[in-house]
Amino acid sequence: MFIAGGSVAVLAAAGAIAAVVLPRIFAPLAPAPAEANLPAGDLSAELAQPAPDGDMAIGSDKAPVTIIEYASMTCPHCAHFSDTTFPELKRRYIDTGKVRFIFREFPLDKLAAAGFMLARCASKDGGGERYMAVVETLFAKQQEWAVPDNPVPPLKNIAKQFGFTEESFNACLTNQNIMNGIEAVRDHAAAKLGVNSTPTFFVNGKKVTGDVTIETLAKEIDPSLKTG
Repeated sequence: MFIAGGSVAVLAAAGAIAAVVLPRIFAPLAPAPAEANLPAGDLSAELAQPAPDGDMAIGSDKAPVTIIEYASMTCPHCAHFSDTTFPELKRRYIDTGKVRFIFREFPLDKLAAAGFMLARCASKDGGGERYMAVVETLFAKQQEWAVPDNPVPPLKNIAKQFGFTEESFNACLTNQNIMNGIEAVRDHAAAKLGVNSTPTFFVNGKKVTGDVTIETLAKEIDPSLKTG
């Protein structure tokens, strides 16, 4: 889903802060680059390249399995995975030290990028756990903020749960450096890893796409776990 435009009526009703934030949220997102020079086989070197502002990861860095998810905050399939599969993945594999989970941004529109920006701003003092808490909340409440004509009030209400003030909310969503970092993650995934839909996962380097179940992920994870 790509969102562009935004009416004068919406801007007028939203007030001074929305007048700053809404044009950025509704502005067209620059298209991701086309696939170019994709490695024929092993993608480990490209997958190992972290986000410009650091990867958001949870789980042991000594885990035998690493799962990297590329997702968009406005993607309903990503939200369904977050609500239904991720809790069991976390309970069964991440919290037990078997999987290290890295979440990377692949926004399909600027509204999705705005959600990621809030997660990035909130995580400055809390790392991956704090980041994932914001992401999971935004996915759980996706219908509240991703559907209305004016997403600013519901986004602001969610942000307040994580300590944002009106000033810090506005500052976050107008921070070009954070936006640039998020777009760089998306562009690298598109150009170097062949990511073109969300959610897309890499399980120890193997690409798995779609709103997968825990059973599907288990088939990819379990063979890599030590037994006995």
